[in-house]
Amino acid sequence: MILYLDTSVLIKRYVRESFSAEVVELVENSALVGISILARVEMASALAKARRQGWIQPDSAQQSWQDFLSHWPYYTRLNVTTTSLDRAAALAWVHGLRGYDAAHLAAAMIWQEALGSPVTLATFDRDLWIAGEKERMQVWPVETFF
Repeated sequence: MILYLDTSVLIKRYVRESFSAEVVELVENSALVGISILARVEMASALAKARRQGWIQPDSAQQSWQDFLSHWPYYTRLNVTTTSLDRAAALAWVHGLRGYDAAHLAAAMIWQEALGSPVTLATFDRDLWIAGEKERMQVWPVETFF
């Protein structure tokens, strides 16, 4: 399987919460795992917020960040380009997506087109999941969770 992770899924690989075990298994069983370079900013933001809000301990947040950074080189990192931004803007308009969600969907779709092989979009964001399905992407989790 070729897998694209948005940050709602990626965070579960580094912070234990519901569905973390499933995410780890999914990643480990995938031939390729892609993420947008935007995920680096989103991960830093999510972990910093979790630390500030007291959802995770400061040491755990720092360890999660370091673990993520150690894996960074092993992900297929998809760049943000004018083409991907144009696609994201169109997807945001059509599906009513937030900016970074549209950017994730555009990245996954462009990667799928470049590879000429199916890419599974993994997300726990309801709107992104629905948009991915409408755009004929394979989505994970297969069963809707909402």
